[in-house]
Amino acid sequence: MSILKVNTIQDKGGNAIISSDGSGTLTLPSDLKNTPAFCVTLSSNQSVSDATDTKIQFTNVIKDTASAYDNSTNYRWTCPSGGAGTYILYGQCVLNGDGAATFVEGRFEFRINGSNYQRNAWNDYNSYGRNKTLVTSIMADISVGDYIEGYTNFNYGGSSGELASGTKHTLMQGYRLIGA
Repeated sequence: MSILKVNTIQDKGGNAIISSDGSGTLTLPSDLKNTPAFCVTLSSNQSVSDATDTKIQFTNVIKDTASAYDNSTNYRWTCPSGGAGTYILYGQCVLNGDGAATFVEGRFEFRINGSNYQRNAWNDYNSYGRNKTLVTSIMADISVGDYIEGYTNFNYGGSSGELASGTKHTLMQGYRLIGA
C-alpha cells in the first residue's frame, strides 16, 4: 500500500489542478465545479389569471453562485461571463385553486431569451381540487448573456388562482454540468 501526500497537484504548465489546505479541504478550479448554479422560489403566493401566460416572479434567492439572478424587476437568471456551457434546469409550480372550479389544463415552461424552450403540461378535464403540481426538467446549452425565465399558464374553468410559495412548492433552479 502506498500513500501520496501533496498539497497541490499541478499540470505541466505549473497551474494548480487541485489543492488542499492540509486538513482535507479541497480547492478546485472553476471548470471542475457545477457552477454557476442558482435556486429561486416565490416569497409569497402569486396571483395568476385564468388561461393567461404569466411570468413567475421568483423573488426569494436560495442560491446564486454568480449573482446572476434578477429578483427585483425581470425575474430572470442571466448567464455570466465564463458561465457558458450545458445546464440542467428544473422548474416546478404548484397551482392553488379554490376546490370548486375544474382544472382543465396547465403548464410550466422555460423560456430562454424570451422564447419557449421547453414546457410540461397536463390536461385533466374532470378534475376538481385545490392543488396541481407541474414539474419540468431539461438539459440546455446556454451562452453568456442568455437569460432563463419561468412561465406558467393554467385554465381553471374561468376562475383565477395562485402559485403556492415556499421552498418546496414553486421554484426554478439550474447548474452547469462539468465535462459536458
